[in-house]
Amino acid sequence: MIGTMERTDQQILALLARDGRMSFTEIGRATGLSTSAAQQRVRRLEQRGLITGYHAELNAELLGRKLTAIISVRALNATRDDDIPGVLAAMPEISTCFSVAGDASYVCVAQVADPGELDSLLTRIRHMAKVSTSTTVALTTHFLNRPLVNEP
Repeated sequence: MIGTMERTDQQILALLARDGRMSFTEIGRATGLSTSAAQQRVRRLEQRGLITGYHAELNAELLGRKLTAIISVRALNATRDDDIPGVLAAMPEISTCFSVAGDASYVCVAQVADPGELDSLLTRIRHMAKVSTSTTVALTTHFLNRPLVNEP
């Protein structure tokens, strides 16, 4: 899809991926478009589904969630596998859940305050979802949510 996309649209996507609050005037200045042309391009990218939304990035550490855990989840009973996402979605510590191929059925990302809170979360996951878990704790984040498009 990127290969067939106009260079200006690629630039706009890259700019907004880095700063979703960038004004149409700033986008126009960076791409050589007028403000109204930049606005029209952005609206077209939204309508085509290439831009699906805008969000605020929150600082997990300042929110008291200093520990990031990657939790692999495996159903103990294969017939209950489809119930697992609903159980996990009710746990606010879990920010992301992927259905995966491999040893696990799901891989989740959780943000918790400390090892004690992680232990409590894992106990709830195992008890409520009837699963086994394997956990990796992230020590350092080198990059996160990199833009899918770079400026051409």
